[in-house]
Amino acid sequence: MADPPAPHRPSTPPTHQTAAGAAVPTTADPAASGPPPTVITLADLRRSGHVHRSVRAELRGNLLARMRSDEDRFPGIVGFDDTVLPQVERALLAGHDIVFLGERGQGKTRLIRTLVGLLDEWSPSVAGCEINDHPYAPVCGRCRLLLAEVGEKLPITWRHRSERFGEKLATPDTSVGDLIGDVDPVKVAEGRTLGDPETVHYGLVPRTNRGIFSVNELPDLAERIQVALLNVLEERDIQVRGYMLRLPLDLLLVASANPEDYTNRGRIITPLKDRFGAEVRTHYPLRLDDELRLIRQEAVISWAGSPLGTPELPDHLIEVVARFTRLVREAPQVDQRSGVSARLAVAAAETVAASAVRRAALTGEETATARVVDLAAIVPAVRGKVEFDQLEEGREDDVLALLLRRAIAETFRAKLAGSDLSGLQERFERDGAVETGDLVPATELLRRIGPVPGLAAILNRLDVDGAESPGLAAAALELAMEGLHLNRRLAKEELPGRTVYGG
Repeated sequence: MADPPAPHRPSTPPTHQTAAGAAVPTTADPAASGPPPTVITLADLRRSGHVHRSVRAELRGNLLARMRSDEDRFPGIVGFDDTVLPQVERALLAGHDIVFLGERGQGKTRLIRTLVGLLDEWSPSVAGCEINDHPYAPVCGRCRLLLAEVGEKLPITWRHRSERFGEKLATPDTSVGDLIGDVDPVKVAEGRTLGDPETVHYGLVPRTNRGIFSVNELPDLAERIQVALLNVLEERDIQVRGYMLRLPLDLLLVASANPEDYTNRGRIITPLKDRFGAEVRTHYPLRLDDELRLIRQEAVISWAGSPLGTPELPDHLIEVVARFTRLVREAPQVDQRSGVSARLAVAAAETVAASAVRRAALTGEETATARVVDLAAIVPAVRGKVEFDQLEEGREDDVLALLLRRAIAETFRAKLAGSDLSGLQERFERDGAVETGDLVPATELLRRIGPVPGLAAILNRLDVDGAESPGLAAAALELAMEGLHLNRRLAKEELPGRTVYGG
């Protein structure tokens, strides 16, 4: 599944300190339903009746509340209802750190980001604290000293749940300093001694204290970096160089990995693997309906301000894209270990829509409507998203084009099987060939075809109102003509930029 766009920030965010990249917003309820509480001191917080809960207790309590109210616990997640999500819910209720295993494009990152929606909307922390200490139980030296100095006047700030998520894409050059922390030479230069814990510059993990931290593609971390995460998972503390910092971090650690790499033969160390409480396998959509839902949900282009408006993408073309994606995943010529991302289907649908917009802009059509002739643009657009077997080198386009024709044929049989297409065939026998192409407007194509007996029945089978949209009528006729050709009932000749049916 494709990753979500950057969310809207709360209109009145609390002030806080964080490292660049330490907090990544999510799509799980990204905007606050209201401003943060007005509590500004520790005394105010106690009077308000606030109860301190750990991250795992927050997740467990809010998840149970949503279960009881039958709310959507994981918005935007498609096809996992009966398989993956029950495992995730059990892991959260048990308070386990989680590792998601799956091939690329199965929605692992999207699912991880939705977990943030299960945190409390606003959470208090000590103002100015780098690791977001809770006012009731500060753990860093700076906050403990400040509490001893000012007592109940300890200043409070409020953090929205979208700011309590840290994310790092694992790369071989990731350092311990990036994740855990390192000595800050600037602080040393200011006169502090190396033995002073205040000289430590915290990494992304401690800066996400009292939140959720995600490591994507975990096995890509060097082994010594994986070792650095052991204490975080087991002891819930951190060690920076020679410092013995007892910082009982309160966070949920979530990771993702490719199953092939997450083995003893891969690039994961066994002790780290043993520390995760739950291992959840993801998968591609199992049913065609889920694939269709996913494409409709993710293949969204902002056409705001476009003089042509939003292009029409008929349902039967979306189904062709979905079937094509599933055929590519099953093709023996494709390297199944790398998988075929859901982003392929999304990019294919967006490419088909863009081809229709291009035709409308060049030919003066008022409305851009995608047709079968636009499907050919899929092959070059998605070629880089598929890894082929070495034996297929040089034949990639031919393989994809063959699978696309199979997807069109399957969709034709699913949509128009049993329909009376004799009127369309008789038209070709009587009046000869019809030329179409990606620059032939819908109205011109309908004029070339002329009246077709039984056209209304074809449109009804495809749930198309041809009277209101010539583009949809042309799209329906092209599917019928292509289906007849693929079933060897109509001749077809393909020329550069043109397609001739009945020639």
